[in-house]
Amino acid sequence: MPEAAEPKSLLRRRALARRASLDPQTRASLTARLAEEGLACARQWRAGVVAAFFPVGDEPDPLALLAALDAAGFATALPVTAPAGAPLTFRLWSVGDPTVIGALDIPEPRPEADAVDPDLLFVPLAAFDRRGHRIGYGAGFYDRTLRRLRAARPIRAVGVAYSVCEIAAVPDEAYDEPLDFILTEREWIAARSFS
Repeated sequence: MPEAAEPKSLLRRRALARRASLDPQTRASLTARLAEEGLACARQWRAGVVAAFFPVGDEPDPLALLAALDAAGFATALPVTAPAGAPLTFRLWSVGDPTVIGALDIPEPRPEADAVDPDLLFVPLAAFDRRGHRIGYGAGFYDRTLRRLRAARPIRAVGVAYSVCEIAAVPDEAYDEPLDFILTEREWIAARSFS
């Protein structure tokens, strides 16, 4: 698999270029599928708190999912950027709640929103492989976050991506935390099995 020998920065750039070229219909397809299947997952897994991300640029949009979860009575949260080298924290947030601009210029819940630990996370990424390994945006926030949450209790992490972001193999390292599943506009990929 030649991709595994290439640096993550190059693989990230290529995947993001493919993502940027997607048509509106593909984007809308993933948004709808994420709302439907994400809600079904939260119900099936009896999630207590579900976290997603505020979309920026041409990222997949999980806001319809967050609205559907909120309407169904689930607690929903967004990440709050931590200092470099620390895991993310999460605060309760529903679509329509006010936000503040965080350290990475991403909307985040206001500081007075309650801090929570989600047990179901929908995670952004730049590229992924079928083993559940992901390339994020280079800061390692989600690796540290998943490690912290998994040390405390069982959680499920679902990567949200367009199918054009799939690569043969992500060059993974010891500190990388794999995803449990990946959802694209085309398929649901189970990277790990659960009993």
